[in-house]
Order: sequence, then structure tokens, then C-alpha cells
Amino acid sequence: MIKFDEVKQHGPKTIIEKPRERAVLVGVERPNQEWSLESSLTELERLAWTAGADTVAQTSQKLDSPNPRTFVGSGKAEEIAGLARSYAADVVIFDDELTPSQQSNLEKVVGKEVKVIDRTALILDIFALHATSKEGRLQVRLAQNQYLYPRLRGMWAHLASNRMGGGVGSRFGEGESQLEVDRRLIRNRITSIRRELALLSKKRDLQRKQRKESGVYKVALAGYTNAGKSSLLNAITGSEVLSYDKLFATLDSTTRQLVLPEGREVTLTDTVGFIQKLPTTLVEAFKSTLDEINGADLILHVVDSSDPNADRQIDTVNMVLEQIGAEEIGRVEVFNKKDLLLPEQYEALTIRYPNAIFTSTVTRDGIDDLVSRIGLVASSQEETLELLIPYDRGDLVSFAHQRCTILNEEYTEKGTVLMVRAGTQAAAKLKEFSYASVE
Repeated sequence: MIKFDEVKQHGPKTIIEKPRERAVLVGVERPNQEWSLESSLTELERLAWTAGADTVAQTSQKLDSPNPRTFVGSGKAEEIAGLARSYAADVVIFDDELTPSQQSNLEKVVGKEVKVIDRTALILDIFALHATSKEGRLQVRLAQNQYLYPRLRGMWAHLASNRMGGGVGSRFGEGESQLEVDRRLIRNRITSIRRELALLSKKRDLQRKQRKESGVYKVALAGYTNAGKSSLLNAITGSEVLSYDKLFATLDSTTRQLVLPEGREVTLTDTVGFIQKLPTTLVEAFKSTLDEINGADLILHVVDSSDPNADRQIDTVNMVLEQIGAEEIGRVEVFNKKDLLLPEQYEALTIRYPNAIFTSTVTRDGIDDLVSRIGLVASSQEETLELLIPYDRGDLVSFAHQRCTILNEEYTEKGTVLMVRAGTQAAAKLKEFSYASVE
């Protein structure tokens, strides 16, 4: 039966909202961990909320190392089961990745009516909710199947002794357990998804190559999830990319064009947000999306300046950028959400990060400064060329006006003489018409 408060009217459509689940969160404090347990559980609560669950209870334990059977101690596992019963929880979420056996043993303690998942499964669930493009959905499916494969044993433990093909008329596949069948199906599924992603990756590589050959200066926005990258992209380019105050609201890369004050065109690409404890399967699955960062001339590292864990988030992003091989690309730190800072907080951050640009997409404060900085960095990577372009190559004159900074332009008997500042790719395309080589 549908309750009246679960139905919302949006124009001509009626959307039936699923009731939110009730979650118990579990964290473990270990020696020398980078993030405090409190901040990590706070983030886990936000992740759970984004996925559609309200936190009804939290518990934690100090451990030198995880219990190989149940991750936490046996007494803590019983306590978790008690919390789940007392608060009528639907799901128990661990802040760390569980092994298949740990998950299976915990489910036995907690009870089959309550789901037991880990941080990785939660992030995968959010990704599945927010993926919109074909490539994004395939990337999520790949990561899900890679996560699921080693966990099949626990899921099929109750069927491990049952053989398919037993009895008259059903001996095909004899000796193959349901577990083995499912493993084979998942392996085939992973192979099929990778094949589809490879085809899409070729198309993306072609588009990237075309952008590279066009001489357009490429800027990528990278940062911790919910730092405000999509909102910043909208503020800079005047576009209307959907942005929400949610973790992982953006999964699919979005590219928009920006014309700098001097008239030159650049592209800005919004990319998937990073997070602490980002599963390696996700990094692998989203490699083609993350390649948009590797192919950039400049990275805008967007930081939520109002977040108390901003320093740790910066470290996390830097670590992932290094992981994907983008550590050598030029970078500008952009401290967003300036409007949420107290004056003393703003002053302290400007002292610690003197080269950063501080912006607010709400007040548009700092947006013009950021655009100017992009132009300055782009110009610093340019070379000056004197060109003589024949009149029958008007396409190159147009190209120079679009992709370069025009310093001087004259018309002679032989053709158009241009003095330009050009980036690496644009310079490569125009150099055969340099004045010296023509003369």
C-alpha cells in the first residue's frame, strides 16, 4: 500500500518515493590512520544519506588490526546486532572494506533480515544512482561485477553442496556448482562490459585527439566530491550543468567552452569527484573518464574551503592525481564556497595558500580573477610566432583568431602577416607558415 506522504506531484508526472532505509554505521579506529574516526563516520553518514538511508545509530571500536572473522571483535559484532534490532535497522554499513568471509560471518550474527555492506558497496550504490551516460553506467556495472566476483562464495555458501545436473534428464553441466556457474557468468559479463567500454574509449580518444589537434587549451576541474566543481563550471562558462549538494552528484565528464577576455577559446571539463578510501576497482573502471584529467593542459583543483577537513581532502586529491599519473600537469588551487567562510577563516587560508584563487558561485566573487588566472597560465605556456599566411588559407587566419592571442595583423602582397602567441598544439599547426620559413 502506498502512503500519501510517499507521493509527490511534479507537473504531469507522479513520482512515488521509496521510504528511506534505516542504517547503523560502524567504524574502526586504528593506529596512524590519516582521517579521524569522527570525520570519517561523518562522511559515511553523508554517503548513506545520499544513497537513501538515514543513520539511526553509530558505534565504533579501537583495534590494532581487523578481526579476520568479523572485522570487529565478537562482542562488538553482537552489540551491532543488538543495535540493528533495537532501532529496526534495514542495513549495517561498515566504514572500511570487508572481506567476503567477514561480510558472510557478520550477516550470520546480525540476521538475514538486515543487510551488511561496506563503504565500497555504498559508493558503488551511489554511483549506480547517479550514472546517466552509457559509458558511466557501464563503468559502474564493471566496478560492481569486479566487487561482486570474490564475494560469490559467501553468497552461495548455502548452495555449495548442491550440484546442478543431478537426476534423470538433468545431467548436463554435471559437476558444476551454482557458485561456479555464477562465477563464469560474471567473468563473461566483465569481459563483455570491458569490450563495450573499449569501443567507447576509442571514440573518446578520437574526440580527445581532435580537441588536441584543434589547438584548444584544455582545462580540467578536479577535486573532492561536493567541492562545487559543477557549480564552478556553470559560473565560469554560463552553462547549466546540473549541480546538487550531494556526494558524487557528477559522474560523467562534461566539457564546456570558454572564451577568454583576449578572445581565445579554451575548454573546461568537469570530472568525477574523489573521496578518501576510493576503491581501486572504481579508479580502474572510471579510467577513461579520469583520462580527461591526464589530457588537460591545466588542472583546476577545486576545494571546499568551508569543510573542516579541507587539508585532508587536498591530500586525498593529490594522491589520486599521482595515482593516475597527472602529478606533472600544471595546477591552480581554487578554494570555492568563500561565502561560507568567517573573515578570520578566510584570512588564515590566504596566508597558508597564497597562490590560491578564492571563489563563490553564489556571489560570483573571484570568478573573474579565476578566468584571468587561466588566461595567464595559458599564456605562460605559449610561444610567439610571426606568420605569413597566403590569402587562399583564410581558414588558418580564422584558426589563429580563435586559438591564439593576436599581437599584430597586417596585409601584404604575399598574404596576411600575423604576430601571435600560440599554445603548443596551435603552434605545431601554424609553424610551417612562420615568416622565416616562408621567406
